[in-house]
Amino acid sequence: MGITIRQDTRVNMANDSYVHNFNDDDMKWKVLSSENLIHRPHLDAYKEKVELPDGRIYDEFYHLHFSPVVCIVAETEDGKLLMERQYRHAVKEVLTEIPAGIVEEGEDPLDAAKRELQEETGYAGGEWTLLTVEYAQGGVQDNKMYSYYAKGIKPHGARHLDSTEDIKVYLIDKQEVLRMLINDEINQAPLVPALWKYFALHTDLLK
Repeated sequence: MGITIRQDTRVNMANDSYVHNFNDDDMKWKVLSSENLIHRPHLDAYKEKVELPDGRIYDEFYHLHFSPVVCIVAETEDGKLLMERQYRHAVKEVLTEIPAGIVEEGEDPLDAAKRELQEETGYAGGEWTLLTVEYAQGGVQDNKMYSYYAKGIKPHGARHLDSTEDIKVYLIDKQEVLRMLINDEINQAPLVPALWKYFALHTDLLK
C-alpha cells in the first residue's frame, strides 16, 4: 500500500519550491536470490541478492529473522515497578531491564508476555494494556517487539528460569526508574520505548 506525501522544500535552486510524490511500493527492493546461512531455534540469518528501485544490484545484503519478542512494564498493587538485573554476554555487562522474552511459535504475544512475567519474576495477574508494537531494529532484523503495561501484579508462585538465566528481581519506586531512564542507566534499546510510553501516559510522574 502506498501513500503520497506532499513536501514543499526550500532549496538553493532557480526553482526553489518543488513537490515530491512518494509511493511506498516504488521504494521496495526486489529479492533476486536468498541463502539461509544459519538456522537455529528462534534465529535465521540470510544473505540476499537484491535489486534496488533504480536498477542497481546489491550482491550481499544480510538480514536476521528472530522470533517476536515481548516486554512488560509491570506495576505491583502498591505502585512499585518490577525491574530486573541480568548478565548479557553479547555486551559482557550486567544490565537493568524490564521483564522480556520470546514469543513461541503459534503463541499470542499477550499470552507470551504473561508467561514470561510469571517465569522470570513469579508475579502474575493484574490488568494488561498494550503499550507499543515496533520493529526491534528494522535495518537488519524483521521481528517485532510487543510491550505491555501490567497494573496490579502480585506474587504468584515460584519462578521458572531457563538454564542460562540468572535474574535478580527488584521492586523500585517509579520516580527512581524515571531517574535511571533519564540518566541512561536503563540502556537496552528495545525496552526503553516501553518505559517512555508508560511515563508519557502517566504525566503526573514527570513533574
